[in-house]
Amino acid sequence: MDLKGSALQTLEAAFGLFAKDLVALPEEAFDRTFGGTSRTVADLVYEVNLVNDHIGQTLREEDPPEWAIEGWVKAPGDLRTKTEAVAAFANSSQRFIDTVKLFPDDSMETVVPTEHGDSTRYKRCQFVALHVWYHSGQLNYIQTLLGDDKWHW
Repeated sequence: MDLKGSALQTLEAAFGLFAKDLVALPEEAFDRTFGGTSRTVADLVYEVNLVNDHIGQTLREEDPPEWAIEGWVKAPGDLRTKTEAVAAFANSSQRFIDTVKLFPDDSMETVVPTEHGDSTRYKRCQFVALHVWYHSGQLNYIQTLLGDDKWHW
């Protein structure tokens, strides 16, 4: 099985759908909470980017910083608009894809440390895709709360 090709195909699909969901949302969704406690679209994008970047560092065998955020991740003030969030996600997802493309084809079973014990590059790529799809579902739910029940893929 071509693990690198499989990982790239899965990642590109997940990143592509998430990007389409972001673009379909109106500007006001990016800094809006529902009921006063829900996370904003900007918060979700910021978390996805943090996870992508942290796992990317692990895959490159860099020394990522300890995960120091407690509770729900909140986007900083300079990443709360649609333009900023869409651009930040595009950069983060491309950086992750570029990282995977650099690896030799036979290196996806290389063991890397995680906060939950050892894993492989391939399994970490699967986690990134799953994490993005999970948050894509949240974007879709926010979309419906705003009255948009269309598919934008």
